[in-house]
Amino acid sequence: MKNQDGIRRRTFVEASASTVATLAVPDLFGLGTAFAGTTAAAGIGYFSRFGVTDRLIKETLGAALSRGGDFADIFFQHRVLNNMTLEDGAVTRASANVALGVGVRVVKGDQTGYGFTEDISVDAMKRAALTAASIAQDKSRNGPKRLNLTAIDNRYPVKISWDDVRPAHKLAILNGLNEKTFAADKRVQKVNINFMDGNGVILIADSRGRIVEDTQPMTSVYLSVVAAQNGRKESNMVNVAGRCDIDFYTPARLDKLVSDGINKTMILFDAVQPPAGEMPVVLGAGSSGILLHEAIGHGMEADFNRKNVSIYSDKIGKPIAKSFVNIVDDGTLPAARGSLNVDDEGNAVGKTMLVEGGILSTYLHDAISAKHYGVKPTGNGRRQGYEFAPLPRMRSTYMLPGPHQRDEIIASVKKGIYCDHFSNGQVNIGAGDFTFFVKNGFLIEDGKLTTPIKDVNIIGNGPKVLELVDMVGDDLAIDEGGWTCGKAGQSVPVSQGMPTVRVASITVGGRKQTKQG
Repeated sequence: MKNQDGIRRRTFVEASASTVATLAVPDLFGLGTAFAGTTAAAGIGYFSRFGVTDRLIKETLGAALSRGGDFADIFFQHRVLNNMTLEDGAVTRASANVALGVGVRVVKGDQTGYGFTEDISVDAMKRAALTAASIAQDKSRNGPKRLNLTAIDNRYPVKISWDDVRPAHKLAILNGLNEKTFAADKRVQKVNINFMDGNGVILIADSRGRIVEDTQPMTSVYLSVVAAQNGRKESNMVNVAGRCDIDFYTPARLDKLVSDGINKTMILFDAVQPPAGEMPVVLGAGSSGILLHEAIGHGMEADFNRKNVSIYSDKIGKPIAKSFVNIVDDGTLPAARGSLNVDDEGNAVGKTMLVEGGILSTYLHDAISAKHYGVKPTGNGRRQGYEFAPLPRMRSTYMLPGPHQRDEIIASVKKGIYCDHFSNGQVNIGAGDFTFFVKNGFLIEDGKLTTPIKDVNIIGNGPKVLELVDMVGDDLAIDEGGWTCGKAGQSVPVSQGMPTVRVASITVGGRKQTKQG
């Protein structure tokens, strides 16, 4: 997903630059450590190994509130991400990216002061806290007298920590994918595969005395295929991702990854560009959720509405789609890339009905926007890392199944296109205008899928397209791809999904039709 324009929503003050090292390192995590209590002697949970204690947190929160901020919190993070890339049958890159640091946020009204440091010591954290505190100029407030652990659900249990998975095990998966992809079709000329895995731990402590800790695994495999036929070359890319351990990579999932990569590449040799113009468009189940995410979902994030940037700013309680359209942002899908046990403000994560029966029900809230609207946070306060303050962000966004069947939807179109696989898109969040690039699809002629199409732009307006959704299938699919969402200079992992959906009319940027003489 493309990064959106950086619309300024808060005041940020950074205490120092972060340190992110790229190293070839052995295991750094012992993620089975239980929460160790909140006494100064024992330290605080996982981060006790870095000297984090009850006293350190209380002193930092005290400094954060020393100028009269309404609220303060501390966000600790330790993360190790490993990458291994196989090109032309050989490992060409292998690295481990290590991040360790802490961010301090102070909120005054709807303004945010923020400081961060990679030095987890009393002096460094107090400096970050005082920098964040400069957002306020009021009488000092007291920090919490007692810190209390908040219990959370575990939606991504791990049997085997990624720290215990040897490089040889990962290399076996890469080599197996490489061999199967070349064996699948003699036209394959080049295969590139990237394997990513990682463990992260976050700890959030706030001025209300709440403490939350979460361990967050992540993994993905990207498979790129280049093929040649009669002097032409075509390429495509597929991927899978989730908050999972090594058991995610079952033989069936890996075989499907190869077959998807081969099929989506080889069909391009027979593909054409469709005629340009306005026409019905059928969005295939699964990856078409990118359009829902980008062109519609961002407009439902509460900060854009609080600032009157979004077209949905005055639409709560009003119909914005047909009665069978229901849209959800869900943080609870087991092991999904966009799922969370807790958001980056320490708030509970659940399932948020954005559109119910065609009516806009709510926005996606962090704590600041929730206070502004007088509602509870929806668990959508997210941040890229300790260097950033949280913003309202999506998690797993999808449309619920509707009353129609896939074949019925396709049969209803006399002349249009079917979109199967998207590679990217761009959107103007305020107005909702979008352009999406369709890598794979089909012409629909007289109610049937006929000629494959490729390299097609579809252009439109998200809110208008939502109004024009006139059929929704019963075949919801959550895309397992490794989607990453960009906003305000921050990137976070997300998931998306869609049943088969018909939009009555979208502009298709295909080939121009020539007039017959």
